[in-house]
Amino acid sequence: MAGKVVIGAQDFVKLRENGYFYVDKTSFIKEWWESGDDVTLITRPRRFGKTLNMSMLETFFSVEHADKGALFEGLSIWEDEKYRALQGTYPVVSLSFARVKEGNYQSAREKMCEILRDLYRDFRYLLDSEVLTDADRAYFQRVQSVDVSDSDATSALYQLSGFLYRYFGKKVLILLDEYDTPMQEAYVDGYWSEITSFMRSLFNSTFKTNPYLARAVMTGITRVSKESIFSDLNNLKVVTTTADEYATAFGFTEEEVFEALDEYGYGNLKKEIKFWYDGFIFGKQKDIYNPWSILNFLDTGEVAAYWVNTSSNALVSQLLQAGTVNIKKQFERLICGEHIYSTIDEQIVFNRLDGSEQAVWSLLLASGYLKVISRQSYLEIPVGMEPLYELAITNREVELMFRRMVHDWFSVTEQEYNSFVEALLVCDTDAMNDYMNQVAMNMFSSFDTGKKTSKAEPERFYHGFVLGLMVDLQKDYVVTSNRESGLGRYDVMIEPRDKSKNAYILEFKVFNSRREQSLEDTVRAAHAQIEEKQYAAVLIAKGIPKEHIYKYGFAFEGKKVLIG
Repeated sequence: MAGKVVIGAQDFVKLRENGYFYVDKTSFIKEWWESGDDVTLITRPRRFGKTLNMSMLETFFSVEHADKGALFEGLSIWEDEKYRALQGTYPVVSLSFARVKEGNYQSAREKMCEILRDLYRDFRYLLDSEVLTDADRAYFQRVQSVDVSDSDATSALYQLSGFLYRYFGKKVLILLDEYDTPMQEAYVDGYWSEITSFMRSLFNSTFKTNPYLARAVMTGITRVSKESIFSDLNNLKVVTTTADEYATAFGFTEEEVFEALDEYGYGNLKKEIKFWYDGFIFGKQKDIYNPWSILNFLDTGEVAAYWVNTSSNALVSQLLQAGTVNIKKQFERLICGEHIYSTIDEQIVFNRLDGSEQAVWSLLLASGYLKVISRQSYLEIPVGMEPLYELAITNREVELMFRRMVHDWFSVTEQEYNSFVEALLVCDTDAMNDYMNQVAMNMFSSFDTGKKTSKAEPERFYHGFVLGLMVDLQKDYVVTSNRESGLGRYDVMIEPRDKSKNAYILEFKVFNSRREQSLEDTVRAAHAQIEEKQYAAVLIAKGIPKEHIYKYGFAFEGKKVLIG
């Protein structure tokens, strides 16, 4: 009989003791242990079983769970006598930074110190042992105080490792889940330098200069640059989404998904489930499904966007909305189902994300929103060059998330926005001008990168606007930009799927005071370019009559806009 599907359960003991639905990932224990790596950092997208696997590791190795061996019966790890003997034999320190999502450094520091305080409380039995000196007990109490110093806080895991080593006579395993959550929040809220200074000291004492550490595992979404927090940590093994190690340990394989669908009576929906939830690739392992959506589907029997709605996408939205013109163009291509090509650096430097196309696509790849279709080999490119990655949106669920994200950019003026779309389709330029000037005044700053506004900023705004158009027009129109037609490249083309309807060509131009006296002149220049470059040629070739092709010139000077 199929076990009950439980949503959000991340406790291995709870799942196994209650006989809930569980996909056996215990082979991860053996693969990690036999790797021999001192400190392992594994990056995977959110909701891919990182926390559950860390709970599994803790249950397997911790002396606190020495009586829990029966929970592993029937699982792959229990088939090996060597590992049966290993279960419950190590002191384990397990913690998570998943809750550190504060808006300022002081609150984030307090939350991390609270987590350390709670951790020490779990080991308060050490205070009654003879292995602690009076000085040790005094330190133990200081860590549990609300005004703990930076020095005591950043040494807390190091000191606790020493206490446990003396108590059990064995070096310690440290498991740190969601290590990068504080840094992602710090980047979004502007306290990056403070948080990285604190965490650099914490990680150095815990993982680099800790003689009581046997081995450690860290998990997160991104691989934060070594210079940010891992300086001098030469014993760190990093396993990103493009690495082959642990490729099937996080997420469900297609075989596991299809077996579950059959078991729960949904075997006839395999094609639909694959379209919505497949697409993740770890190393060479293709057809990885995100567990969160599969569990929700098994629970409800309804296909829906589950994974993309589980947390804020503020960082992704911020980077795309404030990105360069080329980032917006590439993003538009992705939403239209095309592939893009970029170099990738899996070592994310958060404080260099602004304006770096490589960093933006790298972050989206690490977060699971993009997948690698192909990659150049270093043997295929000149010396000194970096390989190009062919990237695409992961699946239908992620595509829907991006479309909703773009729509949200314009939600503050949603009613007027819908009116603008209607005005565009009926050629009401007065209504279009009223709306566009209102939006330019009210929303222009949201597309600024925070640096001095440049001549490129208006272009950034309009490319963001084009993406907004796509959301509501996609059903009846094909919206493309910067494509070849006639003798040049148009800015935007709105092509009807029903050839009996009107088509539209939009050309954007910045006011040039050396050649033009007014924005009206700029509009005329835009129209002249449409005609001279024969942008309508591709539409005419597809059978759309000339009289059904409408042309708009968008002229702008700073926040002033004129459409004609």
